[in-house]
Amino acid sequence: MNKSVILALGLVLSGMFVSAQTFDQQAPQGFDVENAAISHGKIDTIQYPSKTVGTTRKALVYTPPGFKKGVKYPVLYLLHGIGGDEKEWFNQGKPNIILDNLYAQGKLQPMIVVLPNGRAMKDDRATGNIMAPDKVEAFATFEKDLLNDLIPFVEKKYPVKKDRENRALAGLSMGGGQTQNFAFGNIDKFAWLGAFSSAPNTKEPNKLLPNPQDALKLKLIFISCGDADGLMPFSKRTSDYLRKNKIPHIFYIEPGGHDFKVWKNDLYIFSQLLFKPVDKTKFEGFTVLGTPAATNIRNAQYPQILPDGRVMFKVKAPEAQKVQIDLGKKYDLKKDADGFWTGTTDPQSGSFHYYSLLIDGVAVADPSSETFYGMGRYASGIDIPSEGDDFYALKDVPHGDIRIKNFYSKVTNSWRRVFIYTPPGYDQNPAESYPALYILHGGGEDESGWASQGKTNLILDNLIAEGKAKKMVIIMPDANIGQGGIRNFGERNLQMFEKELKESIIPFAESNYRIKKGKENRALAGLSMGGIYTLYTGIQNSDMFSNLGVFSSGYMLPMLQNVADKQYKFLNENKSAFSSNISNFWISMGGKDDIAYENGQKMLKELDKTGIKYTYTDYPGGHTWPVWRNSLYQFAQVLFK
Repeated sequence: MNKSVILALGLVLSGMFVSAQTFDQQAPQGFDVENAAISHGKIDTIQYPSKTVGTTRKALVYTPPGFKKGVKYPVLYLLHGIGGDEKEWFNQGKPNIILDNLYAQGKLQPMIVVLPNGRAMKDDRATGNIMAPDKVEAFATFEKDLLNDLIPFVEKKYPVKKDRENRALAGLSMGGGQTQNFAFGNIDKFAWLGAFSSAPNTKEPNKLLPNPQDALKLKLIFISCGDADGLMPFSKRTSDYLRKNKIPHIFYIEPGGHDFKVWKNDLYIFSQLLFKPVDKTKFEGFTVLGTPAATNIRNAQYPQILPDGRVMFKVKAPEAQKVQIDLGKKYDLKKDADGFWTGTTDPQSGSFHYYSLLIDGVAVADPSSETFYGMGRYASGIDIPSEGDDFYALKDVPHGDIRIKNFYSKVTNSWRRVFIYTPPGYDQNPAESYPALYILHGGGEDESGWASQGKTNLILDNLIAEGKAKKMVIIMPDANIGQGGIRNFGERNLQMFEKELKESIIPFAESNYRIKKGKENRALAGLSMGGIYTLYTGIQNSDMFSNLGVFSSGYMLPMLQNVADKQYKFLNENKSAFSSNISNFWISMGGKDDIAYENGQKMLKELDKTGIKYTYTDYPGGHTWPVWRNSLYQFAQVLFK
């Protein structure tokens, strides 16, 4: 294959059902073109006295087709951007035409729309230096003007419903930030929120919603942004905060940048949802596009992850005859006239997943994704966000370091590589020494696994910052030893690794890093294959360790039945010494979906027969990295205490 493969997004999702009505996910062609054959609403200019500003201010008001003074209407307050005024939406966004067309199609709840000037100062023109501090501050001042002056005036002059359930607030850019600041800050005044391409004036989420559950009182939270908009991070951080706190909302990502093409589409979509029942359970399926995976390489927009866990791909391979994505199962992609192959997977579990592109049957790594050593080779990886993943998030806390070192092993007569985590302050406090955890990867992976896929440094950084774990050095060696492959795995491998750990790895670590010696300062843990190594070495050498952690493991039966029998016999004969030496024998599984679950349960029964005490925990997720990240998170908290 001599053509470059570029990963991008593709797929238009199925329509979303809200109140039994199917909505376009994007505005159709002609949605903003005036239609002379239909009824039209009316645009008027109003002037209202503002005690906040100390002057008379202007706003535009749109009344719908068939407007009747004897009927009471809900109200949408629609805010402009930093370079606009009350006429910006009217001149560039054509809200009256968009809404007229929707009314003609029977898609809107009749409403009055107020377009104010969000720059609350006496000279509120969008002239001169629009970024001047007093002009920027005037956008914050508008909150008081809106609540105390404009809304009371509108409710006095027009036949409107005056309760919060019939009052919506929306805006673009600077107005999107105002919308979030004002609506989240005055949930008793607004029930509908639409923030389009919110600008940096948007408050940080914990300041917007210090009590996030208050947002459940809102009928609709609609946050949108174009996928090419440089202000995307401000919309995403609010959405991430809402998602973390389980607040239903729409995060609508669409093609486009920071312009009225996007904002007109937002108004088209958002207005159809207002002042009618909405099904919040459908919100995750609403967006057009997803967010780029965190595991994408720099500036790669794809693959993209949808809120419901589906992953969308677009691969450029014009000369290929067949292209698939192998992500748990194989998904066929469809080719378009430009040589792009597009497709979307089924919903994926919140987890780290290896995947490959299959180009005419050849498995290749995706050049738009980071690669990870897994499945016995380098493969692409994608991290699907999951509930409860905050413990390995990158946070503003002191950070330790991951160091990569090489040492010569006399056991294997070869150079071996090891990853080592040193805690925050290691270099700044040369007189301080630390206990050590030796942690082992699984089969098909290598010494980079715990550092890359496992997020070891972030997990420990956060635990240490929260005072939940002691500072420690973590040594992540290469556990691949002897002949590779599952068929060649046996007691000889276990013996070789035990020897290398004792004679090479531990001596190297303790002679090159400030590590406290003695079993009370030494722990051993591992996942899957590494868990078997931990069992074998830890049981045979309990005088060397005070803590053992076995994650998603247990002796592979029947292949290692003889090894297991020897180990249980050894434990039974040395039960007193083992129990005295090992203060924490910590065992975890990824629930019944974990491929090691049955072997693990058989191991627990044997330990019970022998009378060996242990701590057991289940964390749903199967045989996957989120389970093992959680295992490290839990295990680290009990070490060296």
